[in-house]
Amino acid sequence: MNNIILIGMPGAGKSTVGVVLAKVLGYQFIDSDLLIQEQEQRLLKDIIEEEGIEGFIQIENKVNSKINVSHSIIATGGSVIYGEEAMEHLREIGTVIYIKLSYETLEDRLGNIKQRGVVLKEGQNLLGLYNERCPLYQKYAHVIVDAENMDVENAVEEIVRLINTKQ
Repeated sequence: MNNIILIGMPGAGKSTVGVVLAKVLGYQFIDSDLLIQEQEQRLLKDIIEEEGIEGFIQIENKVNSKINVSHSIIATGGSVIYGEEAMEHLREIGTVIYIKLSYETLEDRLGNIKQRGVVLKEGQNLLGLYNERCPLYQKYAHVIVDAENMDVENAVEEIVRLINTKQ
């Protein structure tokens, strides 16, 4: 399939880059967090509050593993990588691109991460989350974009360039 799936930490710019990328390529844009909210009829933070982290991850895994589209940019939630079934499905339907940023940049970008519906385990902070997730993003990515000193336009140009050289 010819989709582009964006993965990475909260605050990495997956949704922002995804929308611009969709316009540039003439693709549809799908935000999987919004799909989850739509199907569950609840906000992410409410799902986490009511179902717990494990329950949320199961719901996220189920929703993402059923996405069936083509010519789409799919911006995933940062915790998508905890769902093996979803990640295998996403890798089959398109190119998975990890938008990579340093911990310091993410810390600057993220205000109150609880408000964003970020999945934090009991006693876990952003650094712990970053260290836990980065190896998983790298494991599932077909392509890694180091977006450290890039604005949205630069990131989009780099992704387009990488996709064109990959084909």
